[in-house]
Amino acid sequence: MTLLRRTVAHFPTVAAAGRCFSDPIMPPTMPWAARGDHMFGIPRKLIFMGGGAFAKIVATLFNTTTVHNADALLRAVTCRSPAVPLLTVSNHMSTVDDPVLWGFKGFPSTNAKLGRWVLTAEDICFRNTVLSYIFRLGKCIPINRGGGIYQENMNEALDRLNDGAWLHTFPEGKVFQEDAPIRRLKWGTASLIVRAPVTPLVLPVIHHGLHEVMPEKYLFGRRPIIPLWSKHIKIVVGEPIEFDLPDLRQRAKIQSRESSFAKIGWPTISQHGLDEAAQKCLYSIISEKIQTVMESLRIFGKTLSKPNS
Repeated sequence: MTLLRRTVAHFPTVAAAGRCFSDPIMPPTMPWAARGDHMFGIPRKLIFMGGGAFAKIVATLFNTTTVHNADALLRAVTCRSPAVPLLTVSNHMSTVDDPVLWGFKGFPSTNAKLGRWVLTAEDICFRNTVLSYIFRLGKCIPINRGGGIYQENMNEALDRLNDGAWLHTFPEGKVFQEDAPIRRLKWGTASLIVRAPVTPLVLPVIHHGLHEVMPEKYLFGRRPIIPLWSKHIKIVVGEPIEFDLPDLRQRAKIQSRESSFAKIGWPTISQHGLDEAAQKCLYSIISEKIQTVMESLRIFGKTLSKPNS
């Protein structure tokens, strides 16, 4: 789905058309287009068929993709209880991570019903009505980077988890193409785990190689017009991360008494008596745990050999 914003940038007539349809009064986030029954679900199916086909072409035809522990992801997507939401988290190495991550052989990337919801940057993917409509059909939720964890569209993400859906996030917050340890994670993902009515199944995914498929600086300091080929994409799927939330809440309450977090006016989570300081401690604890697991997977991925040429 993220390739669409790149297409607009490289084809001025498309970009111009989008600007002509921009709504100067209301942000064009179009929640109605994200509904499954919008036009009987036909536009969504078409978007997923196209996006899924593109992902498979890039991942399996133009490049070589190997996946460690793919069954864990397949089971989580296709076989978990309908009442249990799935939250996948991954590093972010390129603008085509989504959908190419889901293009490996055997994964139902063209299935709109099973397809993930994903948090996407509002300032990039929802710049005008045309892009907003396309990304909404692709089950993308607009997020204002820097807008905080209590921004309106985070409630939409919680609603999707409440529906038992699959939600994917990039908790690092932006693209990092350096081969370096996992960066400090933003607290948005942790807040979703804590605030979700049903604690989601949290599955970590680490990948490497998509930074070579879509490098940020390729020719004259710009990304290539189309994804590159003959690269090796490596995906490592971890095991579900367990969270003992009652214990973590208690730890956070104790730690918050000595915390030095600045207050910015967060609401208290009345159900568990978590004030702003306790919430920040809790989100920090959970984010650090996810970061540690992701870094362990990244290191493990380096030990996996490339397929024979």
